[in-house]
Amino acid sequence: MKAFIVRVLLIFIGAILLIQLWIFSSLVWWRTHEVDTTMFMRIDYWSDPSEPIIHEWLDYDDISDNFKHAILAGEDAKFIHHHGFDWDGIRFALERNNEQGEVVAGGSTVSQQLAKNLFLYNKRSFIRKSQETVATWMMERMWSKRRILEVYMNSVEFGKNLYGVEAAAQYYYGKSAKSLTREQAAFLAALLPDPKYYQDHRNDRKLQYRKRVILRYMNSTQIPE
Repeated sequence: MKAFIVRVLLIFIGAILLIQLWIFSSLVWWRTHEVDTTMFMRIDYWSDPSEPIIHEWLDYDDISDNFKHAILAGEDAKFIHHHGFDWDGIRFALERNNEQGEVVAGGSTVSQQLAKNLFLYNKRSFIRKSQETVATWMMERMWSKRRILEVYMNSVEFGKNLYGVEAAAQYYYGKSAKSLTREQAAFLAALLPDPKYYQDHRNDRKLQYRKRVILRYMNSTQIPE
């Protein structure tokens, strides 16, 4: 019995180490190569293979600075200054959630969100959050802030089977993300908390309020050069 338990533990530990090796090797490859698919994209495709994934890569310098400022104003204003985790944001989110008795706020940074999008799934769990933390730690030490933001903008979800800012700009405005105006950039950034819902509810009051807040603060965010 004891030998069986030891064998199971060794298999479990080996599986965990293999997952870390997969994440590490993926991050090494993606330091210099385009990210053409993520775990979120795969899950969307597996759920309905008849619906194609809409995604088009755009290099960092070809994306409007308006969108870079907007995305950080909406998702992670301290992006340049932290090392993957915004402890003040996490503390604030915990306090709000405790007050409400449910999850109403998240403290995830752009780096944490990207780690989840690339390697994990959306369902909340201790295991997922733990792996997200490890992947974020690795990413912040292997990639520059510029690269993290570039991959994030190219892989984040903007609607059903719609990934990356170029695909979103073409879908919502019929133009490239290179020429997004401030208003357009703020709208796209405002979609992110619930893109599939807002895709069909573009005049939602919460969405419009969030867009106004992003417009107000986007010029004060610092973006990677």
